[in-house]
Amino acid sequence: MGDKKLILAVDDDASVCDLYEGGLPTLGYDVICASSGARAMEVLAGNLPDVILMDIMMADQDGISLTRDIHSDPKFADIPILIISGLSDAATLNDALLFGAVDYLVKPIDFEVLKTKLERVLSIKK
Repeated sequence: MGDKKLILAVDDDASVCDLYEGGLPTLGYDVICASSGARAMEVLAGNLPDVILMDIMMADQDGISLTRDIHSDPKFADIPILIISGLSDAATLNDALLFGAVDYLVKPIDFEVLKTKLERVLSIKK
């Protein structure tokens, strides 16, 4: 792995995963995409990502409750979670931040903005 940061991207939309898998490595990140909350937990069982990108609207579990679940485990409590959502309403975003997300990004994903947010999150984490 070397110095590369690992990002766990949780999104049940395959095209969004493709976007992450295509775009994040060009920014210098390794990425694992999980298409469901259950899959995200499986990935976490074997990996400790530096950042989690979390979609809110997913079929099996919404990203806010998943954020809460992940952060309730001491092993993962300090992994920064960035919410990525098609919803930009204040209530949803407020909930996300309340449950421990560090920041959010509204879809469609702008990679320049994502890059900036990731750099900021990772610099805080150090």
